[in-house]
Amino acid sequence: MNYRHIYHAGNFADVLKHAVMARLIEYLKLKDKPFRVIDTHAGIGLYDLSSEEAQKTGEWHGGIGRLLGKELPKPVAPLLAPYLDAVRTLNTTSNVRLYPGSPKLARMLLRKEDRLSLMELHPEDCETLRSHFDGDFQTRVTHLDGWLALNAHVPPKEKRGLILVDPPFEEPGEYERLVDGLARAWRKFPGGIYCLWYPLKRDAPIKDFMKALHALEIPKMLAVELSVRSDRGDGLSGSGLIIVNPPYTLKAECDILLPFLKEKLAQDRFANTRNMWIRGE
Repeated sequence: MNYRHIYHAGNFADVLKHAVMARLIEYLKLKDKPFRVIDTHAGIGLYDLSSEEAQKTGEWHGGIGRLLGKELPKPVAPLLAPYLDAVRTLNTTSNVRLYPGSPKLARMLLRKEDRLSLMELHPEDCETLRSHFDGDFQTRVTHLDGWLALNAHVPPKEKRGLILVDPPFEEPGEYERLVDGLARAWRKFPGGIYCLWYPLKRDAPIKDFMKALHALEIPKMLAVELSVRSDRGDGLSGSGLIIVNPPYTLKAECDILLPFLKEKLAQDRFANTRNMWIRGE
């Protein structure tokens, strides 16, 4: 309940998460049938990077601040276009002030027939989130624990969808909770695309996390990771995404995106990436 994403909005972890999330939504849009995006830990939806909180950490300078206004290589530019175009749309000058959280980014990418379900537990944040989507019939905001939402809101009535799970990882056992939550949700909605965020930092139980995910025997599961510095220090050194039922193009797209993001966002020589199947191809 103490977590505030405003301190971290637009940082390197957001860049990876939102770039991949945009690719997943673009893939869902290739078919005419409507779909739903479910965001279980939505936050406030839109962030002012000129705010006192964002300026206090300045983390966005090492994330989105290193990408906007830069010329991108030809293979990379179309892959990042949906994400970066959304950020540019919110900012009338080359200086970035407003940054879309996952809810705002998803909403900007949806078609008129698609829907968005947002869950946020913190009462003040939930009201702020609701204010951003007031009167938007395509979006529903619910004051609810995201872990409950992960099980209670699948499958969506559209039978197609992306479920984003981005918990704050403030409590012990969150990696185990993520595995358990995915297992229960996938049993109810095995055809959905799931995108699960997790932190990389010193002493994080990543090997056990990967083993537990593999043991679920979900047929197709991809892990995408970006570390920007050594994990010997304190705090976040990188982040990863588990994508269940990834589009067939995603692995190859991440093979292009990850080296570019590593080059642009690296904070020391220990920056590295991983793009691997946990189960699948």
